[in-house]
Amino acid sequence: MITVNHYLVLSAILFALGTFGVLTRRNAIVIFMCIELMLNAVNLSFIALSHHLGNLDGQIFVFFVMTVAAAEAAVGLALMITFFRNRESIEVDDISMLKW
Repeated sequence: MITVNHYLVLSAILFALGTFGVLTRRNAIVIFMCIELMLNAVNLSFIALSHHLGNLDGQIFVFFVMTVAAAEAAVGLALMITFFRNRESIEVDDISMLKW
């Protein structure tokens, strides 16, 4: 039988993998994918706890997180396409050259 603890452990593992990817990768697309992994880990914990507690607040909050994730992906990919057209690279070290 799968309990809520199993879901929370899986969520923690996914969140840790996403954090590790954000901190160690240089490719901006991979960093965006790791951020999405972290957001989905949070969504999994919201759903598990919502089901365990018997209310819908966590499930409703997941829709807000998914909306933010979709907006982040759209804006981030647009920025990456623009940066790639100008610099021919999407490495985060090159993006830091945009600082004033």
